[in-house]
Order: sequence, then structure tokens, then C-alpha cells
Amino acid sequence: MNCVERIKAICKEQKLPISRLEKELGFANGYFNQLRKGTMPADRLRKVANKLQVSEDFLLYGEEAPTGKDELAEYLEHLRNRPEMRMLFRVSKDATKEDVEQAVKIIEALRK
Repeated sequence: MNCVERIKAICKEQKLPISRLEKELGFANGYFNQLRKGTMPADRLRKVANKLQVSEDFLLYGEEAPTGKDELAEYLEHLRNRPEMRMLFRVSKDATKEDVEQAVKIIEALRK
């Protein structure tokens, strides 16, 4: 099964017409049918994966990424989009394991 076939199968499961998916993502009508032999640009693959709530790896390969890859991507996204996360990373990058464990305990206590 290729990427387009997986997209169509997921749409069928979610009862989402392909034409509606194309329209909501701003793609041309019939876009996915044109991709049967081609490849999808990374930015469009990301949009489709986000819309269908699956990983890009699942669309490409039919399986999820090995454990840890999605977690790393999530961390990087937090670092990219949240200034307080960048600050936390900056001040903790030279910390010892014990320092980090203590900081986590403090943060967990503050969250309660």
C-alpha cells in the first residue's frame, strides 16, 4: 500500500471524503489521484498527517516511527515554539543528572 492508498483508507475510516480533505487543505481537486506514481512534498505530507491525526511515518511506511522519534519531535517543537522551554533547556544543559531530577521534583510540586 502506498501513501495515497493509506490516505484514502484513513479518510474512508474517518468518513471524510477525499475531495473535502483536498479542499480543507487548499489542494487542487483530484490532487491525491495525481500522486499515485509521484511523491508528496514534505510540507503537504505534514499537513495531511496533522489533519488526519496520524504520523508522517505512518502515511509513508504504514507503521509508526520507532519509539522515541515522535517524542524527540515533540521536544523540538516545544523548544521551537515556547520561549520558556528554551530558557529551561538553556539553564539546564550543563546540569548533572541529580540537578535535573531535583528540578523535576520542584516543577512537579509546583504543578500540584
